[in-house]
Amino acid sequence: MSSNALHVPVMLQRCLDMLAPALARPGAVVVDCTLGLGGHSEALLRDFPQARLIGLDRDLAALRLAGERLAPYGDRATLVHAVYDELPEVLDRLGVPRVQGVLFDLGVSSMQLDEAERGFAYAQDAPLDMRMDQTTGVSAAEVLNTYPPGELVRILRAYGEEKFAKKIVDAVVRERAKQPFTNSARLVELIREALPQAAKRTGGNPAKRTFQALRIEVNGELAVLERAIPAAVGALAVGGRIAVLSYHSLEDRLVKQVFAAGARHTAPPGLPVIPEPYQPRLKLLTRGAELPTEEEIAENRRAAPARFRGAERIREEVAP
Repeated sequence: MSSNALHVPVMLQRCLDMLAPALARPGAVVVDCTLGLGGHSEALLRDFPQARLIGLDRDLAALRLAGERLAPYGDRATLVHAVYDELPEVLDRLGVPRVQGVLFDLGVSSMQLDEAERGFAYAQDAPLDMRMDQTTGVSAAEVLNTYPPGELVRILRAYGEEKFAKKIVDAVVRERAKQPFTNSARLVELIREALPQAAKRTGGNPAKRTFQALRIEVNGELAVLERAIPAAVGALAVGGRIAVLSYHSLEDRLVKQVFAAGARHTAPPGLPVIPEPYQPRLKLLTRGAELPTEEEIAENRRAAPARFRGAERIREEVAP
């Protein structure tokens, strides 16, 4: 399948509008830290003909498909196999000291959800893999089969916000002793049986929180994001802008905290005037997290959980 057929970019026009003031100038560089199938990147290259794009992704299949999609733009697009917390190293290798725009579209790409063999979707039976980069790391099956019960409970509670984590893990431990987990359908059925009837009546598929938690653990998503957002802010030139799409409260909270910290002064309390080194580095460009429109959600159901935040770099780092 082509990347165009697989991917509808979420909140595309809002992302373009957010980054536009920083990318209109000649020689601007924009980094798509979550290239995926290249939908956002294609629009950035199309709408800002003077800009150069650097696209990062840990998924080799996504890089191949995005490369085909962006081939008409030639050397204006540089695609790199990397996790987005490696942004400083990537820019250093490419000889790019500062960039004018950074975009993050977090979560799982359309291709990863739609290709059953990747094991991300709970609605179809597939091997329990969930690795975004299938060349490295442990799979979801290995997590389920080898982690101590207490650690599994922690993961489901922290990353899936699953109230019934203990019940689910008790069932997992019982079942894995009989036969290791390999496929998603068995896990989904176990979760359905473990949850109380009342918990299964609302909130969609009862397995979604467990699958989210396993995916975050397998890919180290929150730890990576915790390093990546500050690194991206640090890579921005003055006047540069960052736009972030997140899809669950844990991601959005982390982005909010980094942006809020950058938009506050760091002076000791009681000073009548804030000296230059303590002035804020960021200006917030969204009031809270913006949501997709009802029209967009109707056209693209995967946009429904999206939360959008943007900020502008207004000051260089100055040592006190």
